[in-house]
Amino acid sequence: MHFVLIGNYPPDRQESMRRFAGIMAKGLQNRGLTVEILIPQARLAGKNSNTCQGVSKWLGYVDKWILFPFQLRRVVGKRQREFGDRVRYHVCDHSNAPYLALLPRDQTAITCHDVLAIRGAMGDPAAYCRASRMGTLLQRWILKHLRRAKRIACVSELTLRQLGETAGKNIPQAGWRVVHNAFNAEFKKMQTEEACQILESQGIVLPRPFLLHVGSNLPRKNRRMLLQMISQEGESWPGHICFAGQPMDDPLADEGRKLGLLARIHSVPKPDHKTLCALYSLAHALVFPSFSEGFGWPIIEAQACGTPVIASNLEPLPEVSGGAALHANPHDAKSFAAALFKLNEGTVRAGLITQGLKNAKRFDLATMVDSYLALHGCEASSTAPNPP
Repeated sequence: MHFVLIGNYPPDRQESMRRFAGIMAKGLQNRGLTVEILIPQARLAGKNSNTCQGVSKWLGYVDKWILFPFQLRRVVGKRQREFGDRVRYHVCDHSNAPYLALLPRDQTAITCHDVLAIRGAMGDPAAYCRASRMGTLLQRWILKHLRRAKRIACVSELTLRQLGETAGKNIPQAGWRVVHNAFNAEFKKMQTEEACQILESQGIVLPRPFLLHVGSNLPRKNRRMLLQMISQEGESWPGHICFAGQPMDDPLADEGRKLGLLARIHSVPKPDHKTLCALYSLAHALVFPSFSEGFGWPIIEAQACGTPVIASNLEPLPEVSGGAALHANPHDAKSFAAALFKLNEGTVRAGLITQGLKNAKRFDLATMVDSYLALHGCEASSTAPNPP
């Protein structure tokens, strides 16, 4: 069996999708299958272009939607001649759903990571994803092709349900199912001394205790919650806040200044993997108060590193945490503050750590690959490599 994975356009800088394609390839190769990753090339827009705006955005559209389909057709024709019905095609990101029209329907599946942008384009404020006029047209085009997909893996029960509702399909569809993401890298608890040394080597000075948020400044990530939850009247929490990922933006810094917290807020832009593991391992807790998500990788990453999690009570986060986290209303800072002080109870903290480590084991790569092979109509047992 040969797999062709359709990945994302590099200038779009969708790091999580690049990693997803990478773990898919690794998992399939572990089963003795041959795999290739096919991605649109940056021919008109430069590799370092900002494809979110300006001329580069439109050049990127030409690369992705006009030039790449020619390449994709050639590859499909060649692989069909070489492998016939022993080839499978997998579109790794639902935002590339229009490529489904160029692939053999019975041999193809796609992963839907969320329907936030689609719902936002349809005017749903709960998606926290506003769309431009062009973005609205693009999301409608994406949904049109998702509706026709024979096989879809949704990364959470919420994503599957919302996709069905948005697409006007009754769930369950025979070939639409939930396949949870696996870890996109190895996450495990670091010893305190090792973690501190890694941060020091990067010039990161981060007083403890600190709360950690991993993500971006997108409104749906609700970064403001970390400021609000430690600035409640009455008993206050004396620690610091670390925002890892996208650099803290000016509005968030301004709010920190108004609340008198600016000296206690730290930003670690785009940490490498070791640095991220060190941050998780040293954090007092991961705080993940999102208004909308498709999955929520940071929850299981923190759990695998032995760090307690305080997260939004909105789905799919309780599904992902497996009940091994404290969940609170993302619109209510007092409820997040109460959850934070609950961690001071030794049995609560210890229990969350133990349960979190156990929950994280659900998201191993072998389990994910078994599910994808079943989705593609391949027997997992028949694809395992022969023993030496």
